[in-house]
Amino acid sequence: MADVRDSITDKIDEDLELLDRHLELLHTLKVNGATGIIRLSEILGEPKHKIRYSLRLLEKDGAILPTPDGAVATDIYEEYMRSMLEYLAKLKKDVEDLEAKVSATL
Repeated sequence: MADVRDSITDKIDEDLELLDRHLELLHTLKVNGATGIIRLSEILGEPKHKIRYSLRLLEKDGAILPTPDGAVATDIYEEYMRSMLEYLAKLKKDVEDLEAKVSATL
């Protein structure tokens, strides 16, 4: 019997890993202040192209700003993280609801 779980959940796993990387990078900037791509890559153990991608998305959201010394977290950091907590709580509830639906089919 084939394990179809991987084929229908891979994208979810990838997206959660990506979200984790974005939030870890943002927190690193908040703690360390202005930090460049090379240093962020070293700190987070991620390739530079992944750091660059995360920076681009965080800048688009207004969570970071580029400076001559490297990226910095903006003053919306706390609001951004609170928003993420709310989103994760909703996501958790959605997963629990889905779990209940699947359990009911067994």
